[in-house]
Order: sequence, then structure tokens, then C-alpha cells
Amino acid sequence: MKRETMRTLIPAVLAAALLAGCSSPSGSGTDAGTGKNGDSAPAEGTEAAESAPAEAAEKGGSLGGPGSACELPVSFDLAAGWKPQAVEVEPGSELAALAEQGSATMVCEIDAKPAGNIGYLRVWQGKGSGTAPRAALEDFLAGDPNAAKASYEETGAGQVAASEVTYTVHSELMDEDKPERAFAVATPDGPVVVHLGGLDSTEHEEMLPAYELARKSLKLG
Repeated sequence: MKRETMRTLIPAVLAAALLAGCSSPSGSGTDAGTGKNGDSAPAEGTEAAESAPAEAAEKGGSLGGPGSACELPVSFDLAAGWKPQAVEVEPGSELAALAEQGSATMVCEIDAKPAGNIGYLRVWQGKGSGTAPRAALEDFLAGDPNAAKASYEETGAGQVAASEVTYTVHSELMDEDKPERAFAVATPDGPVVVHLGGLDSTEHEEMLPAYELARKSLKLG
């Protein structure tokens, strides 16, 4: 199926299959890893995604603070056009597993479709105030049996110490190994993981500026 056709069809498919009914609206080292994540290139696609974005994303607001769409242990800037929504899942429901990965629970998703891309930034809340960022990422990937080729790096998120992982996930829908990435920071309420997937390698690369804006602007509290 042509990519142009997929761009037309996939938004509805993703919305229905991933979290339909789950969301409630509201205003360096390298390791081989294996590791479920619905979003998520051959080696060349991964290399392209890992290159620095050509342009910085335009800021369109902020997220995480009191009164924002998702109140979180962290706050960061949103790219223009991206739409956040808090995620609330009833424990034990049929859809609960879609909002859990490893020991982390999805608490917010930020939709790129209004900005012209197919994918999400998703925020996950982990357990344990003493959990290190790298350990949180390893636990997160362990919850995804389709994750492979994981590469971890010690980095920063704003002024906060962070770990980041880049990896691939095989998409049967697109018949490719597409790149994904996430960063994690420690907070008094437990680790926070911010994850970026995408429909395919091209979508992922086009959304990287929004991911980098979130990472570089992140603050605790």
C-alpha cells in the first residue's frame, strides 16, 4: 500500500486500536536489547532518525504544570499544533494493557496529526522514586517484545540528568523496522519516560524536532 494512502487511513486506525476509550479529554554506551508499543527502519532509517533535526520546532505551549492538559511531575514545551490529552485507564479493563509497558503507565499522549504528522509523544509514569533513568528505560523496553537494536546514552533533559534510548520496532502494517526513541528522568514521584514512535521512518524523523523541544525544555515539577 502506498505511503500516501496510509497517511489517509492510519489516523483513524491508530486512534481506534491504540487507546480508543482510554483517554479522557482535558483542556553513551550501546547495548543490544530486546524488548510492545503501538506506534513505532531498516538500519538506514535508524541512522537517518539519529541525525540532528534540520530545524527546531516552533513552541506552541507548555505541558505538565497545574491547569495544563496533563499535570505531570515534569513540565516541558510543546511543538506548535501538537494536541495533548490526559490518559486515564480503568485498572483491569480490556484496554488497560495498552497503557502499560514494563512497570510504567501511560499518563499523557500528545497527538501530532493536527500538526501534519502521524504519531504521538507519550508520557509514561514509572514506579520508585529511587529508580535511575537508565533502569527506567531498560524496564520500559523489556515490556516491548518487538524492540531491538537498543542503544543507550547518558544525556540531559533541560538541566536534569537523563538517559536516552534509540531502538527499532518491526511494523507488520508497514512491513519495516521503524525507529523509536525515548528519554527518562528521575523525579520524586518516580521516573518519567517520554517516548516518540511514528507511523514509519519518515514520520519519525519529521517529528524529532518536537521530541527535542520537549527534552531540551524539560523541568522538574
